[in-house]
Amino acid sequence: MSADLTPVSPGVVRVSWTAELQDQGLRASADRVRELVGSAFADGATRVEAHVDPEDEAANRVATFSGLMREGLARGVAPDGQGPRDRVVYARLVGDAPVEEATGFRSLLNSFLPRKRAISQLLVRSTDGRVLLCQLTYKRDLDLPGGVVEVGESPQLAVEREITEELALTLPAGRLLLTDWLPPWGGWDDAVCLVFDGGVHDPSIVDRVVRQEREIRSAGFFTLPEVRERCADFTARRIEAALRNTTASPGPAYVESGRGLPDRA
Repeated sequence: MSADLTPVSPGVVRVSWTAELQDQGLRASADRVRELVGSAFADGATRVEAHVDPEDEAANRVATFSGLMREGLARGVAPDGQGPRDRVVYARLVGDAPVEEATGFRSLLNSFLPRKRAISQLLVRSTDGRVLLCQLTYKRDLDLPGGVVEVGESPQLAVEREITEELALTLPAGRLLLTDWLPPWGGWDDAVCLVFDGGVHDPSIVDRVVRQEREIRSAGFFTLPEVRERCADFTARRIEAALRNTTASPGPAYVESGRGLPDRA
């Protein structure tokens, strides 16, 4: 058959289809898969899923256009007894909002549209012109205090939360100084780093730090030459760019890996 349903476990059915069905065109193949999903629910299934080859662009489009929501990548699975291979997992639950409704359509889009990691950091300066940096437990270089923004969290509130959790300091995040795009590096996907102004404080503020020992080895104020010496090059560039934006003659508000972009006008 060009498309079929296979029981997986109680209430769970897997839908699959052939390249021949995809050759009939996106609309026809998606309609056929959508029809099978509906029939599975009518027969009592509560979940219909599909495992799709990540390299098969047509199959992924069929899954999406049929209303199946992308759930993630299953690594090294062995469908149909074949060797370990990665598969994109799509699924639809019987209680999901219909795609024809606005909520259902937004949920479908949200399941497969790109998501970019966001990192919030705080630029805290001392009255003698130094910058607050942290020695993290999981890397050698010093970095600005802050961390990853959680799902549904404001980046501004995220950095305030991180400062409280990791240093036990209550510091309001001021205006946004810099947006720095970080390309993929060392096993990390790309990310956007937002640097907020943490203000100017007496150096004795470090005496109030209570480290979250799982992540922070130490924290202290450092001069700009020490920043260049003890931070990764892209971190040092980011700090210098953020510092420029605290002055009356700011630099670019957007950089990539700490570097400003050439004028494309």
